[in-house]
Amino acid sequence: MNLARRAALASVACAVLLGTLKAWAAWRTGSVAVLASLADSVLDLVASLVTLAGVHWASQPADHDHRFGHGKAEALAALFQVGVIAVSAFAILLRASQRLMEHQPSVEAEYGIAVSLVAIVVTLALTRYQRSVVGRTGSIAIGADRIHYESDMFLNSAVIVALALEGYAGIAGADAVFGIAIGLWLLFGAWRASVAAIDQLMDKEWPEEKRQRFVEVAARHPELIGLHDLRTRTSGSKDFVQFHIWMDPHMTVLESHDVVERLEKELAEEFPGTEVLIHVDPEGQIDEPGNPLAETDLLKDTR
Repeated sequence: MNLARRAALASVACAVLLGTLKAWAAWRTGSVAVLASLADSVLDLVASLVTLAGVHWASQPADHDHRFGHGKAEALAALFQVGVIAVSAFAILLRASQRLMEHQPSVEAEYGIAVSLVAIVVTLALTRYQRSVVGRTGSIAIGADRIHYESDMFLNSAVIVALALEGYAGIAGADAVFGIAIGLWLLFGAWRASVAAIDQLMDKEWPEEKRQRFVEVAARHPELIGLHDLRTRTSGSKDFVQFHIWMDPHMTVLESHDVVERLEKELAEEFPGTEVLIHVDPEGQIDEPGNPLAETDLLKDTR
């Protein structure tokens, strides 16, 4: 079982545990903040199940109809999570606004506080594991799931403060106000999670520093006279790169092939999990006249 799938399963288990605890706490306290936290955990479970499915689908090898693999399934799963988060946030905002107008204090705050403390500890452990997995796999679905669970720690902290203020300090409306704050925070988290997924679906280029490091590795080969039309994208945890290189037009096909083989081997060592496509052009050849991207020699500033 790969790391991303293990992280998705851990997320599902965490959502089931916390949802059960929060359902009990919401019943005992009547708190809208705890109810908001419960709604978030239930939606966490749905989102985590979708993440698990997305990670599983994305890990499938390329087939006849999907020659580039299924990596974008992770981005689709991440966007589904964004929708789930947004729906839950609006529902929480509605319920909190109603509670604020009703002026009904919550009861038995200690149960909600205890469950929220447990939720913080469990969520902290999960997000640390997810961060490790994202660092090793680059999984965008697990990354979106981590952002959601990190927001849960703020949510649970807010629940504790809300219950303490209303249950012990006697400040009426604190529970509802914090419920509204939680809903707004979830909307912000949905926006953050959507950015990376949309960028991947739109085949956004790598960050400039990563592109520059890629060019610097290629520039180590003296046989390369120039490098142009560099195009990069990411699909799930896999990167794709294609570019053109200028080489001595008097080289034989075998000689240029050997140079490309050495270049691909070194790039694979520096950028593991990257599929590289290289097109060899004779020096000065421009395949797309008028295309400023294709005409740019990216090696000239690295030598």
